[in-house]
Amino acid sequence: MMRRRSTLLLSCTALVLALGATACGSDDPVTAGGGDQNLSGQTITVAGVWSGSEQKNFQKVLDAFSEKTGAKTQFVSTGDNVSTVVGSKIEGGNAFDVVLVPQVGVLKQFAEQGWLVPLSKKTESEVDANFAEVWKNYGTVDGKFYGLYFKAAHKSTVWYSPEALEQAGVEPPRDFKGMLEAGRTVSDSGLSAFAVAGQDGWTLTDWFENIYLSQAGPENYDKLAAHELKWTDESVVKALTTLGTVFKDEQLIAGGRKGALNTDFPGSVEKVFGPKAEAGMVYEGDFVAGVAKDQFGRSIGDDANFFPFPGVDGGEAPVVSGGDAAVVLKDGKNQKAAQALVEFLATPEAAAVWADAGGFLSPNKKLDPAAYSDAVTRATAKSLVAAGDSVRFDMSDQAPAAFGGTKGAGEWKILQDFLRDPSDPKATAAELEKAAAKAYKG
Repeated sequence: MMRRRSTLLLSCTALVLALGATACGSDDPVTAGGGDQNLSGQTITVAGVWSGSEQKNFQKVLDAFSEKTGAKTQFVSTGDNVSTVVGSKIEGGNAFDVVLVPQVGVLKQFAEQGWLVPLSKKTESEVDANFAEVWKNYGTVDGKFYGLYFKAAHKSTVWYSPEALEQAGVEPPRDFKGMLEAGRTVSDSGLSAFAVAGQDGWTLTDWFENIYLSQAGPENYDKLAAHELKWTDESVVKALTTLGTVFKDEQLIAGGRKGALNTDFPGSVEKVFGPKAEAGMVYEGDFVAGVAKDQFGRSIGDDANFFPFPGVDGGEAPVVSGGDAAVVLKDGKNQKAAQALVEFLATPEAAAVWADAGGFLSPNKKLDPAAYSDAVTRATAKSLVAAGDSVRFDMSDQAPAAFGGTKGAGEWKILQDFLRDPSDPKATAAELEKAAAKAYKG
């Protein structure tokens, strides 16, 4: 997941051309997807972590919904501390109507605190028909379906400048050792190997999770995600040691460890694809493409491309995913319109709007791959959908927010500390276990 105004109102004619005839007027006032219900005069408040190009592109989806229904929408970017912001709004009697929740653990927390209402039967039917079961499972708490995964992420992709690799005389690597060797060759040619967004702790959890899934295997991954395996386990120490080989080597990281700790996610993409390149590669999810395209004018597939995060120590190449789930708050003032919006988000029509803009993947199997604007994203989307229920969801997103989803705390902070000083993986593992035990117990 990326921690993420110009408004583009789509006419009905434009929607017909872009999305097919079903996107606009119909005699049925309550079809799936918000269905041209007359919601004129109603305003839906929507919150999510997205900012920058992601917020801009999601606004296009909201504008499409407004064109269909007459409802107005107001989007608020919460930043990474979504739990705190949403909780404060509820306490103040001014709850959002819809929230795009970026972590499974946070969704579960919201449901257990009684903040959510189940999604409509229309939304549930759409998900049952057109999504792999895993996506519904991650949106379900105690048998009730609360969260629609509108935006997915393929978080096992390493993005690179083809020009940088070509100048260094290296090919996209096939294993983790080869990636580090290629990185050192890139560094010898005048650029750093990787731009690392250490200012955003969630990017560091993604590094760890890909290494751990490949090195320790899916069974251990699932156990660690559920805290059925302690973070002091040797498999965790081994993965941290492997990650430390990247962090220790100042030659590999743009600006060194100190520079990485002062680089946020958009800044890491800029260091590779911006006007003054400082690095040849940046590891993060498919959403790198949206930033590279929208902010820096890169042509995806030509001067911005990716290779799969490589397998570690002979392990399988990992496939880690993530996503943002739309939920409806019980204390929101506009329940009917909120449910209608989520019904719309469950359709391929809504997904097609953002797919065309870039920096987006949908788990909806009904979305035509042709909706994606470039061949690279199309291939990534097909890979994610084809993985079906074998996808492993982002581990930190499954954890309680206090451990896996809070800025300046838990796993995010501990891995930032590890980036600052990667000399003692065992001590870092002990700190992770201490924080995890407290969060899971709470």
